[in-house]
Amino acid sequence: MKVNKNIHIPHLGRVEGHGGIEIDIKDGEPIKVNLDIYEGSRFYEVLVLGKYYYEVPSIISRVCAICSASHTLAAQMAIENAFGVEVSKRTEFLRGLLIHGGMIESHSLHLAALVLPDLLGYDGVLNMAKDYPKEVSIALELKKLGNTLQELIGGRAIHPINALIGGFGKVPTKQELLSLKNSLSKGLEHALILVDLFKTFKISDYAESPTIYAALEPRDKTRYSFLGDYIITSLNERFPKEEFRKICHEGVVKHSHAKQSLYSGKPFMTGALARINLNGEKYLQGKAKEIQEQLLPNLPSQNILHNNTAQMIELIHSIERALQLVDLIINEGLEPEDLAEFEVHAGKGVGALEAPRGTLYHYYEIDDEGKIVEADIVTPTAQNLANCEKDLRVSIENLINEPKEYLEFKLEIVARAYDPCISCAVHLVKLNKS
Repeated sequence: MKVNKNIHIPHLGRVEGHGGIEIDIKDGEPIKVNLDIYEGSRFYEVLVLGKYYYEVPSIISRVCAICSASHTLAAQMAIENAFGVEVSKRTEFLRGLLIHGGMIESHSLHLAALVLPDLLGYDGVLNMAKDYPKEVSIALELKKLGNTLQELIGGRAIHPINALIGGFGKVPTKQELLSLKNSLSKGLEHALILVDLFKTFKISDYAESPTIYAALEPRDKTRYSFLGDYIITSLNERFPKEEFRKICHEGVVKHSHAKQSLYSGKPFMTGALARINLNGEKYLQGKAKEIQEQLLPNLPSQNILHNNTAQMIELIHSIERALQLVDLIINEGLEPEDLAEFEVHAGKGVGALEAPRGTLYHYYEIDDEGKIVEADIVTPTAQNLANCEKDLRVSIENLINEPKEYLEFKLEIVARAYDPCISCAVHLVKLNKS
């Protein structure tokens, strides 16, 4: 007998924002697979039109409290790209430290509060904490560490005010950096305890299917990095970041307030798993490399559930790299430094970086007065939505004979694996000119 089912998950739990899943199965075939995004459109690309260039980063950081540092830096780098600004080496180090603070905060929160309950069989982190108090405590400490790092470098834990176009307003003292280094060392020891827990899990493969991956190629070819000037894909293609629309063909879908992206008519994935698949074997070092070889020895992986494993690897990498950056910043000197000089003129600029959930692109056109006349922001979650629906479809096909309640649970796990940031995904609903 062929299966007929209607699955409606009105509220997707343990994700940022409001979304759901709606699926129709007829005669054993999924005829509708929708990841519905209910969050109201934010219109932040319109909000910056007519604003002066220096107003944009602080406005855009309000897109999301989790990704605020990523949006701030991407906006600043896009404006610098338009004006031809070159920042100092110390500014690059400080920006790197700010990015890693965001990674530490976001990855630790997602893994412990949103993913571990699924892996350990709990309905949420509160019930899980009764049996795993040490692990939950460690995760909260790591989140706090990420916040502390962002506060020290960015001026506050969310919506940074110290990161500026061309540099930073204030540089931490040596004592503050050494104190941070001590906290990072303790954080690394604690994070390795979470790694030991992850080693005990056998990750299911019901969502596994061929996937196109996209990420930034590390600018520094000697190490794993979240900054880069070129986009690379698992199809062995490479584009300058300015050509991001070759990768992200955005379009409107009726069932979502977020646009979806396709690459050459096909869905693709960006994020931790994409980065580990494309850059892990070549660029990871230290403990992060050891853990990658233990947790994900057979790269590339085609299993979206391994995105959480990749986040665990990146959590270790970010702590290790932050420790290195503290020393590099101290060695570079902590005396006051002027912001990079530039002249305001009409121009176009692209900023790109790897945010916790994947590659983030900011594009701005600026007139002679320094006002924004066009803006385009393509977020990781918006890029991933089409691929998530592809993985949901594959999961249904593999689990179609399972009880409805069990199937719903497994579908939620797939959506949560992407760590979607729905507030970032919903923005101006229009088609790009390209």
